[in-house]
Amino acid sequence: MSLVSAAMQRIKPSATIAISNKARVLKAEGRDIIALSAGEPDFETPDNVKEAAIKAIRDGQTRYTAVDGIPELKAAIVAKFKRENGLTYKPSQITVGTGGKQVLFNALLATVDPGDEVIIPAPYWVSYPDIVNFAGGTPVAVETTLEDNFKLRPAALEAAITPKTKWLIFNSPSNPSGAAYSHDELKALTDVLVKYPHVWILTDDMYEHLVYDDFQFVTPAQVEPSLYDRTLTMNGVSKAYCMTGWRIGYAGGPEELIKAMGTLQSQSTSNPSSIAQWAAVEALNGPQDFIAENNKSFKERRDLVVSMLNQASGLTCPKPEGAFYVYPSCAGVIGKKTASGKVITDDEVFATELLDAEGVAVVHGSAFGLGPAFRISYATATKDLEEACLRIQRFCGSLR
Repeated sequence: MSLVSAAMQRIKPSATIAISNKARVLKAEGRDIIALSAGEPDFETPDNVKEAAIKAIRDGQTRYTAVDGIPELKAAIVAKFKRENGLTYKPSQITVGTGGKQVLFNALLATVDPGDEVIIPAPYWVSYPDIVNFAGGTPVAVETTLEDNFKLRPAALEAAITPKTKWLIFNSPSNPSGAAYSHDELKALTDVLVKYPHVWILTDDMYEHLVYDDFQFVTPAQVEPSLYDRTLTMNGVSKAYCMTGWRIGYAGGPEELIKAMGTLQSQSTSNPSSIAQWAAVEALNGPQDFIAENNKSFKERRDLVVSMLNQASGLTCPKPEGAFYVYPSCAGVIGKKTASGKVITDDEVFATELLDAEGVAVVHGSAFGLGPAFRISYATATKDLEEACLRIQRFCGSLR
């Protein structure tokens, strides 16, 4: 009899975390490593948010809180949804978890039964299918294309829907591609979803504020209000507010779902950190001007990386509308050999050989469900990005 449960055998460790850990080990061994694998802003948490956390400690806000969020944070989230997304929620429709990942985990485990299908556009964030698998459901990957800038098209969505479909997981701007959907693009998808009332929408808006070139963000329930009663709108403070380590994610949705998620959380982690919750209150209610300043840097980095990668032999890199990732195709180098005679048979071999030869850590596209490609996070210093891209150019140029 196996010690490890069947549910555990349906999942695997996060590929992005694995690559990041390998890069750290090599760096500790003295290798000159540039890690472009982690999805984490390199900017500091804003000072006003730090001070709010310090004040919470000094004020004695260090005890257990309500399982799914303090009233003050729920009120700030309600105000945020109304102010920025035109969505009206009551506090009883809000849940707060230990990061967006826990919110997604709670939602899927609370609703997915064996045999239920969950549609996930590919490329996708590595955790989506594993969480579905853990819940006993069936992830249904719907591949997008480079020619469509990795965006799900209405016909492909409709073709994937069956009587067993429980959820569509929708992520815009996307991790890993950075693709973001305009109002019209999203309306074409919601027009399909309106026809299938048994399909729920789990929208991951974590990169909402990280958009460029005057792009206007919209979320599904905002575009199509008739979907409000079967949409869970998830967000968090990790990316835009540079608070990855604080671990605060949140969502708004139907009360029945929110209550079920709260019950699950009460039997797992219970409440998120009280200190982090008070910091998140300040993040959502306080000054927002730093986001635009950070985005200027992100946009400059995006433009640099896209330009330099498109100059690398065998690579094609589209320009994304948001997040802080690019997702270049490496189809042009598949089948070539390294100087040592190693054949680049797929994107995982490409990423491994790049790390070994040039000390640049990227995540292979097959981990995100669509290759041959790889993901680069440009949330790092410009000088490191420039050096990394020069190394990638050199590596690609050395293949024969």
